[in-house]
Amino acid sequence: MKTAEISKPAKIAAWIISGLLTALYIYSASGKLFLHPEQMAQMHLGDWRIIIALGELASAFLFLFPKTNKIGTLLLSSYMGGAIIIHMTAGMSIMMPAVVLILVWTVGIIRNPDLIK
Repeated sequence: MKTAEISKPAKIAAWIISGLLTALYIYSASGKLFLHPEQMAQMHLGDWRIIIALGELASAFLFLFPKTNKIGTLLLSSYMGGAIIIHMTAGMSIMMPAVVLILVWTVGIIRNPDLIK
Protein backbone atom coordinates (compact mmCIF):
# COMPACT_ATOMS: atom_id res chain seq x y z
CA MET A 1 0.00 0.00 0.00
CA LYS A 2 1.39 3.37 -1.02
CA THR A 3 1.40 6.16 1.55
CA ALA A 4 0.44 9.70 0.62
CA GLU A 5 3.27 12.17 0.11
CA ILE A 6 3.20 15.08 2.54
CA SER A 7 3.98 18.54 1.18
CA LYS A 8 6.95 20.43 2.58
CA PRO A 9 4.83 23.29 4.05
CA ALA A 10 2.61 20.73 5.78
CA LYS A 11 5.67 18.98 7.23
CA ILE A 12 7.05 22.28 8.50
CA ALA A 13 3.71 23.27 10.02
CA ALA A 14 3.40 19.85 11.68
CA TRP A 15 6.90 20.16 13.19
CA ILE A 16 6.17 23.65 14.49
CA ILE A 17 2.85 22.62 16.06
CA SER A 18 4.47 19.44 17.46
CA GLY A 19 7.19 21.51 19.09
CA LEU A 20 4.68 23.95 20.54
CA LEU A 21 2.47 21.14 21.86
CA THR A 22 5.48 19.40 23.40
CA ALA A 23 6.48 22.67 25.07
CA LEU A 24 2.91 23.03 26.38
CA TYR A 25 2.98 19.51 27.83
CA ILE A 26 6.41 20.09 29.43
CA TYR A 27 5.08 23.28 31.03
CA SER A 28 1.92 21.49 32.17
CA ALA A 29 3.88 18.60 33.68
CA SER A 30 6.29 20.96 35.43
CA GLY A 31 3.29 22.76 36.92
CA LYS A 32 2.00 19.47 38.29
CA LEU A 33 5.42 18.61 39.69
CA PHE A 34 6.77 21.94 40.94
CA LEU A 35 4.69 25.06 40.32
CA HIS A 36 1.08 24.39 41.28
CA PRO A 37 0.65 20.96 42.90
CA GLU A 38 -2.30 22.35 44.88
CA GLN A 39 -4.39 22.43 41.69
CA MET A 40 -4.12 18.64 41.45
CA ALA A 41 -5.17 18.35 45.09
CA GLN A 42 -8.26 20.49 44.38
CA MET A 43 -9.28 17.98 41.70
CA HIS A 44 -8.65 15.10 44.15
CA LEU A 45 -5.65 13.94 42.10
CA GLY A 46 -2.89 15.06 44.47
CA ASP A 47 -1.72 11.50 45.14
CA TRP A 48 -1.46 10.87 41.39
CA ARG A 49 0.21 14.09 40.27
CA ILE A 50 3.71 12.63 39.84
CA ILE A 51 2.48 9.65 37.83
CA ILE A 52 0.24 11.89 35.72
CA ALA A 53 3.07 14.36 35.07
CA LEU A 54 5.55 11.62 34.10
CA GLY A 55 2.98 10.02 31.79
CA GLU A 56 2.32 13.41 30.24
CA LEU A 57 6.05 13.98 29.62
CA ALA A 58 6.61 10.50 28.18
CA SER A 59 3.60 10.81 25.87
CA ALA A 60 4.68 14.27 24.69
CA PHE A 61 8.18 13.10 23.80
CA LEU A 62 6.81 10.03 22.01
CA PHE A 63 4.54 12.40 20.07
CA LEU A 64 7.44 14.67 19.08
CA PHE A 65 9.68 12.13 17.37
CA PRO A 66 8.69 10.68 13.97
CA LYS A 67 9.36 7.02 14.77
CA THR A 68 7.10 7.10 17.83
CA ASN A 69 4.60 9.75 16.71
CA LYS A 70 1.74 7.29 16.20
CA ILE A 71 1.91 5.88 19.72
CA GLY A 72 2.40 9.40 21.10
CA THR A 73 -0.72 10.57 19.27
CA LEU A 74 -2.76 7.74 20.76
CA LEU A 75 -1.36 8.27 24.28
CA LEU A 76 -1.95 12.03 24.19
CA SER A 77 -5.47 11.39 22.90
CA SER A 78 -6.14 9.21 25.92
CA TYR A 79 -4.55 11.75 28.22
CA MET A 80 -6.62 14.62 26.80
CA GLY A 81 -9.78 12.51 26.98
CA GLY A 82 -9.10 12.09 30.69
CA ALA A 83 -8.45 15.82 31.03
CA ILE A 84 -11.79 16.57 29.37
CA ILE A 85 -13.59 14.23 31.78
CA ILE A 86 -11.84 15.77 34.81
CA HIS A 87 -12.74 19.27 33.58
CA MET A 88 -16.36 18.24 33.07
CA THR A 89 -16.71 16.68 36.51
CA ALA A 90 -15.08 19.72 38.15
CA GLY A 91 -17.39 22.12 36.33
CA MET A 92 -14.51 23.67 34.39
CA SER A 93 -14.48 24.64 30.71
CA ILE A 94 -13.42 21.86 28.35
CA MET A 95 -12.38 24.32 25.62
CA MET A 96 -8.61 24.17 26.24
CA PRO A 97 -8.25 20.37 26.42
CA ALA A 98 -10.58 19.97 23.44
CA VAL A 99 -8.57 22.39 21.29
CA VAL A 100 -5.31 20.70 22.31
CA LEU A 101 -6.82 17.30 21.44
CA ILE A 102 -7.84 18.59 18.00
CA LEU A 103 -4.30 19.91 17.45
CA VAL A 104 -2.78 16.58 18.51
CA TRP A 105 -4.91 14.72 15.98
CA THR A 106 -4.33 17.30 13.26
CA VAL A 107 -0.56 16.93 13.62
CA GLY A 108 -0.85 13.16 13.95
CA ILE A 109 -2.79 12.91 10.70
CA ILE A 110 -0.49 15.32 8.83
CA ARG A 111 2.57 13.35 9.92
CA ASN A 112 0.91 9.93 9.55
CA PRO A 113 -1.92 10.03 7.01
CA ASP A 114 -2.45 6.28 7.51
CA LEU A 115 -3.82 6.95 11.01
CA ILE A 116 -7.26 7.47 9.51
CA LYS A 117 -7.20 4.66 6.94
